[in-house]
Amino acid sequence: MSLLDRLQERIAIEGPIPVADYMAECLLNPEFGYYTTRDPLGADGDFTTAPEISQMFGELVGLSLAQGWLDQDRPARFTLAELGPGRGTLMADLLRATRGVPGFHDAAEILLVEASPALRTRQEITLAEFQPQWVSEVSELPKQPLFLIANEFFDALPIRQFIRDGDSWRERLVGIVEGQLTFGAGPSAPQASLSHRLEDTRDGDLVEICGPALPILDEIATRISAHGGAALIVDYGDWRSLGDTFQALVGHKMTDPLMTPGAADLTAHVDFEALALAARHAGCAHTRLTPQGVFLERLGITQRAQTLAKGMTGGKVENLVAAHRRLTHPEEMGNLFKVLGLFPESANPPPGLDR
Repeated sequence: MSLLDRLQERIAIEGPIPVADYMAECLLNPEFGYYTTRDPLGADGDFTTAPEISQMFGELVGLSLAQGWLDQDRPARFTLAELGPGRGTLMADLLRATRGVPGFHDAAEILLVEASPALRTRQEITLAEFQPQWVSEVSELPKQPLFLIANEFFDALPIRQFIRDGDSWRERLVGIVEGQLTFGAGPSAPQASLSHRLEDTRDGDLVEICGPALPILDEIATRISAHGGAALIVDYGDWRSLGDTFQALVGHKMTDPLMTPGAADLTAHVDFEALALAARHAGCAHTRLTPQGVFLERLGITQRAQTLAKGMTGGKVENLVAAHRRLTHPEEMGNLFKVLGLFPESANPPPGLDR
């Protein structure tokens, strides 16, 4: 039996299911889920993240967090955490770049929040010398100062989609027509969580909400507010959700998200406004939403690239230039990806960002 068979069987019994349920099954089903059964990264996978493009990304993220630690009077013990660490590449680059920060490594308790057994195995190999620990949920992070990076984590959390219908909303559902998975819409009903969106939408507009993101953000922000620290959230999206951004990638190419359940990477753009509001509710300050290219340039990525280029020739230099462009140029990841920083009200924002 395949995941498609399982989904068709469930829909036949229960009726059409929300997009969030479909997404959760496709990504996290213990037997057939995309993240639970494979390493999806790199040239042989389905997508490539910023840390896999260049070491410069993880290095600069690390230095931003380390400077935040220094600015907050060097807590003697703190959690250094990453959500969804992939192959461990970002954390490895981060730790290499911060070796020279006196006391930083000695004070850090490295924790990786990872649900995928396959990726945990890969992370263990990559980070063997640093002896990280793993947890499955953000709620398991210690209640102490927290310095955290979440790169392309929130985009993979299950979303619900709603289509405006007068002063009410119809939820987008996944059903079956002639043996094929297809999108439909549920009955019209008010949605209290979307009452504020009646001001900026019209009939037929589609809005996405990500329920699982808010308790995760609350756990992070509560720790930072109570104990100190900082978080960098890097993802593609914008300040407020509008329109259908649900998408699937297979072999680095876009595909129909209903075509190959369990075999494609499913994501949606992040609604950063919702994350910022959750942070405020927990008593935590947040920065302005900043394009990734601006963030990296403020941290000195061009100077870092020039330094690395001095020891390179030929194709290696060309690859470095291409990586710099891909990470920072407005027509590539520079504007599509955004950065939101979290920090205590009494502290300065993480370097590279402002209030």
